[in-house]
Amino acid sequence: MATAEQIKALLRSHADRDDPRFYSIALQVAAQEARQGHHKLASDIKAMVEKSQAAANLRPATSKPTPLIQQPKGDLKGLLELTHAQIRGSELVLVRAVRERLDQVLLEQRQKDRLAQFGLFARRKLLFTGSPGTGKTMSAAVLATELRLPLYTIVLDSLITRFMGETAAKLRLVFDHIKQTRAVYLFDEFDAIGTQRGSQNDVGEIRRVLNSFLLFVEQDDSESVIIAATNHPELLDKALYRRFDDIIRFEKPGREQIQALVENRLALFETGSLVWDEITAAAEGLSAAEVTRASEDAAKEAVLHHAGKISTSLVIKAIERRHTGKD
Repeated sequence: MATAEQIKALLRSHADRDDPRFYSIALQVAAQEARQGHHKLASDIKAMVEKSQAAANLRPATSKPTPLIQQPKGDLKGLLELTHAQIRGSELVLVRAVRERLDQVLLEQRQKDRLAQFGLFARRKLLFTGSPGTGKTMSAAVLATELRLPLYTIVLDSLITRFMGETAAKLRLVFDHIKQTRAVYLFDEFDAIGTQRGSQNDVGEIRRVLNSFLLFVEQDDSESVIIAATNHPELLDKALYRRFDDIIRFEKPGREQIQALVENRLALFETGSLVWDEITAAAEGLSAAEVTRASEDAAKEAVLHHAGKISTSLVIKAIERRHTGKD
């Protein structure tokens, strides 16, 4: 029979209306039943899944969604990168304060016409700050998914050149696209162009790019969502802050978020015997990305060497390796 974790995973995917994941877990249950000799039950489950998929005209869970918008061409080729990743809000584990700020952005975007009736504007120019692996880039993808918008990442390596004026011209092309095509636009590692003017490492061309960005972002009146993300907010020019509608600081997960991250990644394992106080204490100080990778390492170890049985010691061992890797 399906394990408690598989049942919970099925219920979560159903509540999130994540049909591909629901069917994927159901097929895993069928495979497990077949291994236990319950061939009739396994065949029935597989037949029901295939019938439901056919009725709903769903793609198999392993297939990639067909993009509706093509990668930028012409002068924008190489400057903007279209991302097709679909990440739902339920997949994102954040501290409550950050989650509430993102939920407010989503609410205002969905009700922007209603706000406009009262002369109000939805938040759409956002600055994400925080250490690596805390969910900044993933949050941008979630906003795009939840708002059903494409996600474009600005490729800074292609944007910044050594020729005077060329970078600003490329930046103008990007903001023209922002105005013409409603989407979520992510300026990742934003400190590369947002560095304080007059700093010790100030370069003339970068200063001109920053001045251009300040002008373009202030003049922008599009309906797109613009996100700048940085691991080093202390390097940003102070003039940038007042150009954003909201500044959201991402933090490393607390114990509650650590447990949720591990549970999410180990959803197909029996985790009832895990000692969560020991696991969450061991993982304090790691980023969300590091906790997720440690959980994956523990899962692989369980599958390959422990007959699929996960244990507290396996998870803690994987977590300690992540701590060691940071030293």
